[in-house]
Amino acid sequence: MRIIPAIDIIDGKCVRLSKGDYSTKKVYNENPLEVAKEFEAHGIAYLHLVDLDGAKSKHIVNHNILEEIASNTNLKIDFGGGLKTDEDLRIAFESGAHQITGGSIAVKNPETFTGWIETYGADRIILGADALDEKVAVSGWQEDSNEELLPFIESYQKKGIQYVICTDISKDGMLEGPSFALYEKILTSSNGLKLVASGGISTFDELPRLAEIGCEGTIIGKAIYENKIHLKQLEEYILAT
Repeated sequence: MRIIPAIDIIDGKCVRLSKGDYSTKKVYNENPLEVAKEFEAHGIAYLHLVDLDGAKSKHIVNHNILEEIASNTNLKIDFGGGLKTDEDLRIAFESGAHQITGGSIAVKNPETFTGWIETYGADRIILGADALDEKVAVSGWQEDSNEELLPFIESYQKKGIQYVICTDISKDGMLEGPSFALYEKILTSSNGLKLVASGGISTFDELPRLAEIGCEGTIIGKAIYENKIHLKQLEEYILAT
C-alpha cells in the first residue's frame, strides 16, 4: 500500500482543516517545499497536494507551489483543488503534476472530466469521490450533491477510471480513525479499483488494516503534523513492504 502524505495549501502555506471547514484552518508550515523535502528524506515517494484556494476559487491558484515542489524533489505528486477547465489541467501537468484529482468537475461537468480520462489516460486522472453519509460533496465540500457514492464510482469505472481517492468528510482532520467499513463496502462492490483511503487516519496501527482491506494507498495529513504518526514509522513501513 502506497503511503501518500498530504500538503494542503492556503495563501502559499501548509495548512490543515477539520471536515473541510475553512474557518478551522491551522497553519503548520509557511514553506511547503520544506515539508515535501522532509517527506522525501524519509523514503516517501508520493505526495497529495491540494490547492484549497483553487477549490474555493474554482480555478487553479497555487500552481507555483506545485512547480516548486516538483522541480526540487522527485516526489510523484497528485494535485487537486479547483481544476475545472482544460487550461487548468494543462497548467497542472506543465507545473509537474504526476496525476490530477478531479472531484467537483466529475459531478458538475462529466463530459469534460471524461474527456480528460480519454486525453491523458486513466493512469493520470484520479476520481475524487469525497462523501458525507455516502453522498458525494463538491466545491471544496461546501456543497452537497444528490450523487450516491457507490453508483457514482461505478459509473466512472465504466468510463475507464482506475484510481479513486475517497474521503469520508465526517472523519477528515478529526484524528478519530478512517472509515474502514465504507472502504470495505466500496472495494466489495467494485472490481479492480485502486482505492486510496483518505480522512481520519490517526494512528500507525490503522495502516496495516487499510492494506488488509485492499486499499491501494492511503493519504495521511493531520496525524503527521500533530505527531500522532512519525515519519520514521512510515519510513520503516515502506522499507518493510
